[in-house]
Amino acid sequence: MKGTIVVVLGGTSGIGLETARMARAADADVILTGRDPDRLQAARDELGATAAPLDLGDAAAVTAFFAGLPAPVDHVLVSGGGPFYAPIADMDLGRAGAFFDEHLVGGLRIVRECATRVRPGGSLTFISGTGARHAAVGISIAAIATAATTALTANAALEIGPVRVNAVAAGFVDTPLSARILGDDLEARRQELRDTLPVHRVVTASDVADLVLHLMNNTALTGAVYDVDGGQQLTR
Repeated sequence: MKGTIVVVLGGTSGIGLETARMARAADADVILTGRDPDRLQAARDELGATAAPLDLGDAAAVTAFFAGLPAPVDHVLVSGGGPFYAPIADMDLGRAGAFFDEHLVGGLRIVRECATRVRPGGSLTFISGTGARHAAVGISIAAIATAATTALTANAALEIGPVRVNAVAAGFVDTPLSARILGDDLEARRQELRDTLPVHRVVTASDVADLVLHLMNNTALTGAVYDVDGGQQLTR
């Protein structure tokens, strides 16, 4: 990847940060974005990357960010934010609307920008999930976002080719976000996965980042969603 430019939207923690680390280790030039200024500075300093604050829910800021990129860039990864969990009866619909604007309409914004800002044969990759493929109380918003990302990936691959568009659907990944969501239940969840997953271990951010870099480099891959869940879908 020497000499390529990799843009990581949401690159200050977890999967985004690990992808940025691997891209830098492969001699790519990395541009990071994030909302938290302290984490953004720490990631920039660690990696020797270019960094810019960016809220993916701010349409004008997204447009301005892409307009300021060196053109063309080679690869873009969208890895930002966490899931939205709430039973429908108790849901804050204003917050749900803001989530959809950032993750669904925001995905369209990013595809439109990448159509002219990513070189032919380059890539756009979305991080999605697998947990919401099965109905459960409280996950309707996450389920809608998961389905929408699959549809967006396929349609965008047709519309903006030869820029390639793929998605990575992660199951449970051992990241700081998972730790914040689970709190004191984190270790119990890790052990449950060690006991039940076919791989007998917990999936890490580096497992997902490995696949993201493969999608960047393999120019035959577009329009598909790839699971990284340690076989979790097989155990349901």
